[in-house]
Amino acid sequence: MYLSLNSTTTAGRVSWPDFAKLAAKIGYPAVDVAITSAFDAGAQATNALLKDLKIRPGILGFPVDFRKDEETYRKDMARLDAYARFASAIGCPRMTTYILPSAPTPKDETRKLLLSRFRPAAEILDRSGVRLGIEFISPVHLRKMFPYEFIWRMDEMLEFALQCGHNVGLLVDSWHWHHADGKVSDIMAAGKQNIVHVQINDSADLPPDKIKDNERLMPGEGVIDLQAFLQALSRIGYRDAVSPEIFGRGLKEMTPEDGAKLGLQTSQAIMDKYLQTAA
Repeated sequence: MYLSLNSTTTAGRVSWPDFAKLAAKIGYPAVDVAITSAFDAGAQATNALLKDLKIRPGILGFPVDFRKDEETYRKDMARLDAYARFASAIGCPRMTTYILPSAPTPKDETRKLLLSRFRPAAEILDRSGVRLGIEFISPVHLRKMFPYEFIWRMDEMLEFALQCGHNVGLLVDSWHWHHADGKVSDIMAAGKQNIVHVQINDSADLPPDKIKDNERLMPGEGVIDLQAFLQALSRIGYRDAVSPEIFGRGLKEMTPEDGAKLGLQTSQAIMDKYLQTAA
């Protein structure tokens, strides 16, 4: 496993390609690639940039807005094949997105719509050997944001992902794993083949109804059992990128460089401690 710079640690204030340059300067082995900007620059320029910086691509965002109207979805889908070929060309055949845990429509209706949108997307991605990881979102306040609860547990999201396509799996975030009462057995059951990407962070010890998704801590500062989380990932053979995703934590009051450094230092310390223990 290796760390990849995520834009939350800079509070989203650094644009591509300066974001990649910042990752290299601080010492991240990888960087979460800003797919639109990098795509516009082209695969050749992006490969040259990453090679020059001596870092690798960690993950790409899924460039299809499946949450809005049909016209928006179809417009994005028309470009997906080009984005998929780009992902393959830069050696990062992995994309991720998330699904909110509540919706304006009943669960069965929401599920039917999302399957109808993800399945064609998965087929397009598969032509370029690209995998898609879907993130489950778990805090209570987001489960209640819309009238109908949707998927928010790891096992149920994995079931949904596999129905979307054989190249669809999970983005597993320690925050959502923890707040969904996640267990090591959930990670073991998913296995290496079904975990596309991992994000890491920590949480204050608060009642579920007091947890806010934008108030996270750096790894090692809270109560998430990151030892169990990381060692389970190690046991299943996960060896791809781990992105520190930390909303809040005073990062807006820090310089982008200081925030990114703190994310690297705390995450690396936790990984060194617990993965060495596992070894």
